[in-house]
Amino acid sequence: MVAVSDTQVTWLTQEAYDRLKHELDELIENRPVIAAKINDSREEGDLKENGGYHAAREEQGQQEARIRHLQELLRSAKVGEAPENDGLAGPGKVLTVRYEGDDEDEKFLLATREEGASEGDLDVYSPESPLGKALLGAKEGESREYELPNGSTQKVTLVKAVPYAG
Repeated sequence: MVAVSDTQVTWLTQEAYDRLKHELDELIENRPVIAAKINDSREEGDLKENGGYHAAREEQGQQEARIRHLQELLRSAKVGEAPENDGLAGPGKVLTVRYEGDDEDEKFLLATREEGASEGDLDVYSPESPLGKALLGAKEGESREYELPNGSTQKVTLVKAVPYAG
């Protein structure tokens, strides 16, 4: 279950693609249920004071946004295997890093949030985040710097990079 972002392409394992496709199909099947809720609420009278109507419209908006997101994601997705075990930091890898000044290592998955939502106790950082961008392509033992939100820079060393094996 690894999603790997590479400019506009998202790499997904077959399992992840199937899971997201199933979610999309369920959302599309649920469209008439939301439409019926809106119609039932509309018949209750004055729309300005009709909380049920507005809640159903909000739910419909969120559902349609998720449907559009999943359709776009799956349309541009490339289904394939996890990345190679080459010791380089990249999307789909579990990275172990040490921040300058820390004694503890931190471990996280470098991937898109679609995959990160189901990974439990493993933090997920996007390849587009400042830390993700700084580490992309780094070799084990290599140090990189990136800018923190407060404007200062943080030095981080890549200790280990291994393919995620969900």
